[in-house]
Amino acid sequence: MEIRKVTVDDAKELLDIYAPYVEQTAITFEYDVPSVGEFVERIKKISSKYPYIAAVEDGKIVGYAYASAFKERAAYQWAVETSIYVDMQKRQNGVGRLLYEALEQRLREQGILNSNACISYADVEDEHLTNGSVHFHEKLGYELVAHFHKCGKKFGKWYDMVWMEKMLGEHK
Repeated sequence: MEIRKVTVDDAKELLDIYAPYVEQTAITFEYDVPSVGEFVERIKKISSKYPYIAAVEDGKIVGYAYASAFKERAAYQWAVETSIYVDMQKRQNGVGRLLYEALEQRLREQGILNSNACISYADVEDEHLTNGSVHFHEKLGYELVAHFHKCGKKFGKWYDMVWMEKMLGEHK
């Protein structure tokens, strides 16, 4: 498996991975699948400052991850928010771990010290949301730092949101 930088030419392929998360899950609180044009703009904005990478297997993108600004204020420049999406058919096969390891390495090289993940959380797991993402992040060394209750509503149900954090470097 190859890990490489995402380009705007990958937008359609990334969107094909992302769309089922929007349409079938509460993993993202987005209601509508963005257009390819909107996705191109997201890629441009994020990759102008932060890593945006893809996992490629047999010439096909099977997952992607990126970091974006945690907050826009200058004092937050050493912290990012991370996001990851893996093809539904390729989950639980190590793709996510490879993507996060590569993403974190790039972030360290960029001088980023804090990696934060905003994750949908189900008090009671259902067909739209399990807590697999929380467990995935825990295995990678992320710690739960905040829990917000019933802050997102999708598919007629209220879901919680948690923040998880991992220190990528020493704060001097």
